[in-house]
This record gives sequence, C-alpha cells and structure tokens, in this order.
Amino acid sequence: MALAAAAAGMLWAALPQAAIAQAQVAFGGLKVDSSLPVEVTADSLSVSQSDGTAVFTGNVLVGQGEMRMTAGTIRVEYAQDGSNDIRKMVATGGVTFVNGQEAAEAREAIYTLESGQVVMTGDVILTQGPNAISGERLTVNLNDGTGQMDGRVKTILQTGNR
Repeated sequence: MALAAAAAGMLWAALPQAAIAQAQVAFGGLKVDSSLPVEVTADSLSVSQSDGTAVFTGNVLVGQGEMRMTAGTIRVEYAQDGSNDIRKMVATGGVTFVNGQEAAEAREAIYTLESGQVVMTGDVILTQGPNAISGERLTVNLNDGTGQMDGRVKTILQTGNR
C-alpha cells in the first residue's frame, strides 16, 4: 500500500485542478494470455457446490502467467456446465494487480476470464514506470493490452526533462 500512498500523494499535490471524464491508456505490460492456468493460494478456502463458487480468504494470491493479483478475499465463480472452468473472480479487501512494470491498486476488482477483462473500482491508482494515473474505475482488456480509466481522472506523466 506504500505504492498507493506515494502515488496518491503525488497525484493530489501535483495536479489539483486536472480532471477529465475518462482516459485511454496503453496497457502493453498488462497483456496476459487468459487461457493460461490460474493458481490461487490463500489462508482458507470455502467451497459451495450448490452455487458453483469457491471463496478464498486471507492473503489471497492469484497467479496467471506473469500476472499476479492479491486481495483480502477472492470469490471464484465456476461455469455451470460442469466443466470446472473458472468464469469470474471477484476480489475485495484491497486489490493489487501487477504484471511487469505496471501495477494497479483498487478496493475491488472483477476478472472475467472468458473475455480477459478486469474491472477495478474504488480509488484506483495505476503506475506505469514513473507515470501514474488515478480514477474511480479502471477497465483493462488483458487479451489486447488496452484499457480505460473513468471517473475523476488525475495523471502524472514524466516528460524526461529533469
């Protein structure tokens, strides 16, 4: 969370008047092959066969290829066709999403595996190397590395002229 606090402080102090409704951002480093296996580790697991869910709690870590996502709790929803395929993961309790040099933090995230889409909401902060952007909702397509930040968007872009 130190990353979030530092980025938030820089964003609020450096650009107090900057605001736009949305921003398109390149997410080349966040591109992930959503067909790769998903590994989940946690302190505990609760499974419900009746609704096809598994709830991982405590120090949850999800890995898929080079991508890592951490949260306090992640609910995994399985396909109802009996295939045991993961349909969706809903992360809450402070979410961090990291791939390569890019990292995003938010209060909640929903990762829909079939579409390769991650939607992060609540005080979102994205860092891409020395650049940072914040907003209320970040939508990332992991299949093609594109994304969009919505809400009260604030950004810091380094120009290289130091």
